[in-house]
Amino acid sequence: MRKLIVSTIMSLDGYVAGPGGNPMVLPMDASFDEFNLDELKAADVVLLGGTSYGMFSGFWPGVAGDASFSATNREFSRLYNAVDKVVISDRATPPPAGHPWANNTRIVKRAKAREEVVKLKEGDGKGIVTFASGTLWNDLLAQGLVDELHLMIGALFLRDGTPAVGAGAPPLRRIDVRTFDNSDNVLARYAVQNNA
Repeated sequence: MRKLIVSTIMSLDGYVAGPGGNPMVLPMDASFDEFNLDELKAADVVLLGGTSYGMFSGFWPGVAGDASFSATNREFSRLYNAVDKVVISDRATPPPAGHPWANNTRIVKRAKAREEVVKLKEGDGKGIVTFASGTLWNDLLAQGLVDELHLMIGALFLRDGTPAVGAGAPPLRRIDVRTFDNSDNVLARYAVQNNA
């Protein structure tokens, strides 16, 4: 059975985006990029909400061939273009023909999200990872479908913005904590205790 891993960055006071929903205020440094690459290498499905899909499908495909980005980001882009993507959304539309994601992206209506995630988890293969997509993974967390939270915690206080986790979050068990050279970010990985 495959695990569903949530991988996100947040502030010390628990926000995944600042005022106005801006996630770019968070310290997305080289440690964050390298960790996301490791997460993607361990997965063969990326699960996305509609908003994140809209942003990522317009940004990541072109990074692979752009020398102005780091080698880590270019490799992430190549892998992201190749991996299967499942988008849970009532408004998203499939990528147009010729888009690098056109042949490996499926759109699933929100009413079918639980059924789809259970089917994915029961399938064979590597892990399932979701990046960003806070509304989606909070819904799945509340339903007991998330196996692990991998939280990159940045050394800053936002004091306002989008909270990482909604009310009624389940209990967690710490798996490990990791620090990085040349970064103030800390990675905390947790197992979710009440999975379905």
